[in-house]
Amino acid sequence: MQQLHRLLVEMSGIAHNDAAFTQGHVGGSCKTRILCHFFNHKAGKSSMAITKQNVMDALARVGMPDGGDLVSRDLIRAVQVNDGAVQFVIEAPTPEMAARMEPIRAAAEQLVRDLDGVAEARVALTAHGPAAKPAPPSLKIGGHPKPQEGPTKPSGVQRILAIGSGKGGVGKSTVSSNLAVALARQGRKVGLLDADIYGPSQPRMMGVNKRPASPDGKTIIPLHAHGVTLMSIGFMMEEGKAVVWRGPMLMGALQQMLGQVEWGELDVLLVDLPPGTGDVQLTLCTKSELTGAIVVSTPQDVALIDARKALDMFATLKTPVLGLIENMSMFVCPDCGSQHEIFGQGGVAAEADKMGVPLLGALPIDLETRLAGDGGTPVAAGEGPMADAYARIAEGLVKGGMA
Repeated sequence: MQQLHRLLVEMSGIAHNDAAFTQGHVGGSCKTRILCHFFNHKAGKSSMAITKQNVMDALARVGMPDGGDLVSRDLIRAVQVNDGAVQFVIEAPTPEMAARMEPIRAAAEQLVRDLDGVAEARVALTAHGPAAKPAPPSLKIGGHPKPQEGPTKPSGVQRILAIGSGKGGVGKSTVSSNLAVALARQGRKVGLLDADIYGPSQPRMMGVNKRPASPDGKTIIPLHAHGVTLMSIGFMMEEGKAVVWRGPMLMGALQQMLGQVEWGELDVLLVDLPPGTGDVQLTLCTKSELTGAIVVSTPQDVALIDARKALDMFATLKTPVLGLIENMSMFVCPDCGSQHEIFGQGGVAAEADKMGVPLLGALPIDLETRLAGDGGTPVAAGEGPMADAYARIAEGLVKGGMA
């Protein structure tokens, strides 16, 4: 029994002396104290309190494969010590490194669990991912126009052609989209700006419906479809949402779409104007270096009355009219091939002759054109009589140096 007592005392690390031992303190409280201390020590529950520094010192011995240790690499977070329970977090620099550090986490947890005074150890492994990129500044369209010294032209754009009409419903936007595609098929670098702020049609006709990007809240990255570079106020608004703006906001929006869009290198930029002779037309003709204008009309007298007003507006603003296009000039029956002049005959040609400007083309009213426009692929992008008609107009503009 005395030999067992000596052995227990030596293993428990408790100091003793022979006098105390020989005086019979081998029973009672002394023996109980020694046995309890021994078994508590073996269970990892020493009476010595564990500290945060003890934990950090131990973790400094856990090396990293690429050099350093957990402490020197500053990977330890949130160390907590509470009544022998230790928990902390290992935060890897990247998610990829965290995926390879599970053996290190397990080793660190076992090392801390084996420390004198530690009853429980829990270690979590996480990763410090890259900082989330801040959202780009919000792009706002509209507002009062900024002062400018004189007429300007977007960098890289060689020519600007305005396509207008005196009234709505004559097919001006249809002509604009198809002419843009036809010019692109002629090998020209073409842009199309939908300046019809109140009734933008080009997103539907060109088959594009998403918001342009803006990396800095100022520059606008245009969209592309059918070989044409595109910008429309319709890209910035919910479909079906009305634009309820006064004149200055319209002018500011047009200034933005001309000056803040990265149009790139273009041979020609077509501007699909709203009907009438209002603020947008005035802003475009006075603030931009226009090459000229093309007026679209149907042959009927009511349309021609308003077309003459558009022609007079361009003359007042000293914008040369490059020619007229007669739209819906006739209807060709798909069954018998007979021609019907639903809106009259020759009215636009007579007006062009009177003004001394060329008639650039006559386009029949056609079901295929309407279906193609509603479907987002202009008829000029395909093959057939209507595509050929637009190709002839585009070829004439290119040969005449207007596009």
